Amino acid sequence: MNTLVDFLNEKNVVKSQIYAQLKCSENEAKILQYLAKKYVQGNDDILVLDILQELFGSEKYEYLAHLAEIKNLLELGWLNQQSFTPIKIAEVTPLELLNTAVGLAASFLRLMQDVTAEMDLPEAKPYIDHLEYLQDQFFRIELYQKISSIRQNVHEHSLGIERVQNKLKLLEARIEQRVEQTEEKLVLDKFFKQKKMEGLEQVIFIALLREEYSATDASLREMNTLIDLISIDEYDRIKNRSLLEEGSHLLSEGIIDYEEMLNPFGGISRAFYIADEVLQSIIHPNKNKKVTRLKLNALIDEQDIFELVEPTTTLDDVVLSTDTRSTLDNLMRQVDKEVVSRLIEWGVKDKKRGIDARIIFYGSAGTGKTMTAYSLAKSLKRQVLAFDCSKILSMYVGESEKNVRKIFDTFYDLTEKTKTEPILLLNEADQFLGSRSSGNITGSDQMHNQMQNIFLEQIENFRGMLIATTNLLENIDKAFSRRFNYKIEFKKPNEAQRKELWEKMLPKKAPYEKGFSIDKLAKFPLSGGQINLIVKNTAYKVAVEEEPIFKMQDFIDEIQKEKAGNFDSEKVMGFLE
Repeated sequence: MNTLVDFLNEKNVVKSQIYAQLKCSENEAKILQYLAKKYVQGNDDILVLDILQELFGSEKYEYLAHLAEIKNLLELGWLNQQSFTPIKIAEVTPLELLNTAVGLAASFLRLMQDVTAEMDLPEAKPYIDHLEYLQDQFFRIELYQKISSIRQNVHEHSLGIERVQNKLKLLEARIEQRVEQTEEKLVLDKFFKQKKMEGLEQVIFIALLREEYSATDASLREMNTLIDLISIDEYDRIKNRSLLEEGSHLLSEGIIDYEEMLNPFGGISRAFYIADEVLQSIIHPNKNKKVTRLKLNALIDEQDIFELVEPTTTLDDVVLSTDTRSTLDNLMRQVDKEVVSRLIEWGVKDKKRGIDARIIFYGSAGTGKTMTAYSLAKSLKRQVLAFDCSKILSMYVGESEKNVRKIFDTFYDLTEKTKTEPILLLNEADQFLGSRSSGNITGSDQMHNQMQNIFLEQIENFRGMLIATTNLLENIDKAFSRRFNYKIEFKKPNEAQRKELWEKMLPKKAPYEKGFSIDKLAKFPLSGGQINLIVKNTAYKVAVEEEPIFKMQDFIDEIQKEKAGNFDSEKVMGFLE
């Protein structure tokens, strides 16, 4: 207690043993000394008004000039605001503190108890193993989090930002010294050098690695939280976003990856994680077995059932009705990683299995079912294994029942070999989903019923995410309908949606005649698929002209051909075919 006694007795506070380490002005030190005297007398919180009037007088409101000193002590972490609803100090004006009660922070009391303001670190010695090294690195992230927290809000038991920064510098210097003294190469340090990772990239990586070990702070994965962790101010935040955007070193090198999730406000947030192979090499450095994953595109040529699709559009590229969009948003929320973790924790879901969802998209041809399936896959960062169900009978005459099983067996085989979770897309699934025949049935009907029964069994037990598309929901057997978690309707677009579709699909760089009106085109009741076909047909027609220019009449001519040809019955796939 010698430090405290000296501080209490010193008439000239500047001469006290501890003054240099307080890093504050003389008047601020007097405020701390006053509160320290009150504290040892049993008063641990006092109104700012009373403190300033006692120390600096009240006759001419001189004390008001010292409000900024109270705010500075709160920001340094030497004082706490004593309130059930703490004020965010960074945003409060000094005058707002006048009728607030304050008290000495735990950081100040620890300092008074003969503890130096600097961090008491043990002597730097070589690391015993990489786990000891990780322990220091994880403590480093804790200090980054404290600094970030203090910047946003000074609260009870917080340390002054300057003191925590000093601790961080000491710790980082100590880590560097210990690494230099360690003869055996440390896995993480070696990895940083191999990948040529800069300082802030390393901090992001260690923060994500700490989350993998502790799983105590899921918000640390979120993009804005990671940026706040490494940024000093708003300019820094803008600059540091590039470390987590497409094309950044961390993403392009496959060091980290992310999942996009819908947040409660309808926006999309990114949650980052360390790539599996990288994570295993860090967590199990002594494991010699190398896990090699085959790529789907390396195996797809060995089979004749599926087409492998790498989606290029996201849900932002699709024009949908409000109800359909709302259902898809809800679906995205239910399949994000955090929700799945919750279901596993509650025992509702098996943690050995990935996301399970059986979805049916139904609606008229050309309303965007297939494109939406691809776009949903892109938003979930999945590939698509697509199968055209209309080909099942022609491809496998006489063996349809056997080959229904083959569809699913091949899907499971591909996912197992590649350790991936692609989406299974069954396009034009009417062949499977229609009502089964009854009464006096022919041999052909019997075969079709057997095929459907097997398909029903496979849907019931499906592991993964499956999307089936159909034009005719009313013809679907009720037994099938019950097996799908989600039934999502695709309606023909209204006029406003048609206008949006025309705007998306019309060539941006093409010349248009004066007075060309998208509003006029939007009045024609067309589906997205029809609009896409009309745009393409018109473009081919205009491109061969000597003076190519898009005219309203060209589009109207193509629209009339579309109507005359009854294109509603055509199977047009998606909006952007």
